Amino acid sequence: MEGSVTLALRRTPRALIAVALLAAATAVASPARAAVPKLDWRGCGLGAQCATAEVPLDYTHPGGDQITLALSRIPARDQAHRIGSLFVNFGGPGGSGADTVRAIGSGLFAGVNDRFDIVGFDPRGVGDSKPSIDCQANQETEGVAAQPFFTPENLDRNGLLDRVHGYIDQCLKLNPGILPYVSTANVARDMDELRQAVGDDKLSYLGFSYGTFLGATYAAMFPKNYRALVLDGALDADEYINRPVENVREQTEGFEREFGRFMQACAAHQDVCQFGGDDPWTAFDELAEKADVTPIPASGDDPRPVDGDDIRAATTQAVYAKQLWPFLAVALGLAEAGDGVGIRVISDFFYGRLDDGRYDPLFDRFFAISALEGVFPSDVDTLLAGGEHSWALFDHFWFNAGYSDVPWGLYPVEPRGVFRGPFSVPSSSPTVLVVGTTGDPATPSRGAKRVVRELDSARLLTMRGDGHTAYGGNSVCIDAAVDAYLKELIVPAAGTTCRQQVPFELPTNRAQALSTGNTHRSYVALGKIIRRFPGGR
Repeated sequence: MEGSVTLALRRTPRALIAVALLAAATAVASPARAAVPKLDWRGCGLGAQCATAEVPLDYTHPGGDQITLALSRIPARDQAHRIGSLFVNFGGPGGSGADTVRAIGSGLFAGVNDRFDIVGFDPRGVGDSKPSIDCQANQETEGVAAQPFFTPENLDRNGLLDRVHGYIDQCLKLNPGILPYVSTANVARDMDELRQAVGDDKLSYLGFSYGTFLGATYAAMFPKNYRALVLDGALDADEYINRPVENVREQTEGFEREFGRFMQACAAHQDVCQFGGDDPWTAFDELAEKADVTPIPASGDDPRPVDGDDIRAATTQAVYAKQLWPFLAVALGLAEAGDGVGIRVISDFFYGRLDDGRYDPLFDRFFAISALEGVFPSDVDTLLAGGEHSWALFDHFWFNAGYSDVPWGLYPVEPRGVFRGPFSVPSSSPTVLVVGTTGDPATPSRGAKRVVRELDSARLLTMRGDGHTAYGGNSVCIDAAVDAYLKELIVPAAGTTCRQQVPFELPTNRAQALSTGNTHRSYVALGKIIRRFPGGR
């Protein structure tokens, strides 16, 4: 949780998939074409340039209503040897590409920025694109990851359904017009228009997490239009959209596995993790269970006490990246000592809680996009049975699957312009580079292996390590292989494996920011690490 919890998709009876595929194929081959957007780039700070683009709301009617997409780019340092633009999607769905590129600025992806303009864009319905989805929900009490996290022992069926229906009704009311059109396939169509707008004959693309689903969709829809595609933290594209219950359950198992890896590291590195001694697993369970009964007071800028669900939410956030493990270790140690300040900071980050008490609408966008196109069961009893099954299977992250799928199953909006596969490309298309991490909690590595088989014209690059996605500072070997592929079109040899080079340690200034509960400093520290993973379930 592409970071935050990584949630899931929607319903549509399985018997209708064949009809949907036929409709999708027809939509892909629409004879009418949209006008190529015109971009007026202007400086917007930190070495970035920003622009907007007009694209059709509905590609079956390209001359009809238009929507506005926001873009930002970091121009190539070596303009004399510039290859073109590298489009980047950082995940979600619902994460802002334009804001991330603009916020990081000229230090982003230095290994390829010499030859490429780095281009981020806010997909339709997201960020500074217009219209932008916002359900104005309190994510801790109303949204799709709201507390309490239900189990069979505390399930309030009517309360859960009332919460879900209330949230969905509010989203429908506040976001008229845009919701049926935010499918990944429409974003892929937008990206092909933007490719032409920046003057590139072929697309070069780097996608993380959910961005790998966008990349696989683009490859399948436009197999002749790409030069190089990197899919890092790759998910099984077919399973993600057509069998999302299986996908989310596998992801939940991934979180459990990676939590065990964190606990193993805690026990082995007690100089960094001063929590639980030789048995942090038992200490964690006891801490969360006690907090369920008596919340732990918290100092700092947001002094609300933390309960067991806050601890679980913070842990979900923190296992996303190995760089966050020491933050979690400090937070758990403080909570064990009676101060929930660190857990509160990480949990607030998970929910996107802002300094003024409002919430970033990322979860709303995540839900509206993913709920639109996934094939979820709509029967409430089936969904609730899935919740009970997940609770039986997963000790710590059961809330990521099952009961949390209910909003997706009950979402009533029918998609326009969806594509559900097949996710394959002809052998004549360029080889897609798929990157998988063996300890990835959000997109387990076997999903990367499956998407390689689905695409057929693809090569797997593996990082042995922990956390969600690999490129960009985890491994010199991974970075070098991806850079060579993007710049020189050199495909790594089959079976290439790299090791992660991230120590289990916490810089002193960041530990102090977390332990004092200084929200701004802590958010900056966390944000620098999580910036690539701005959403996800």
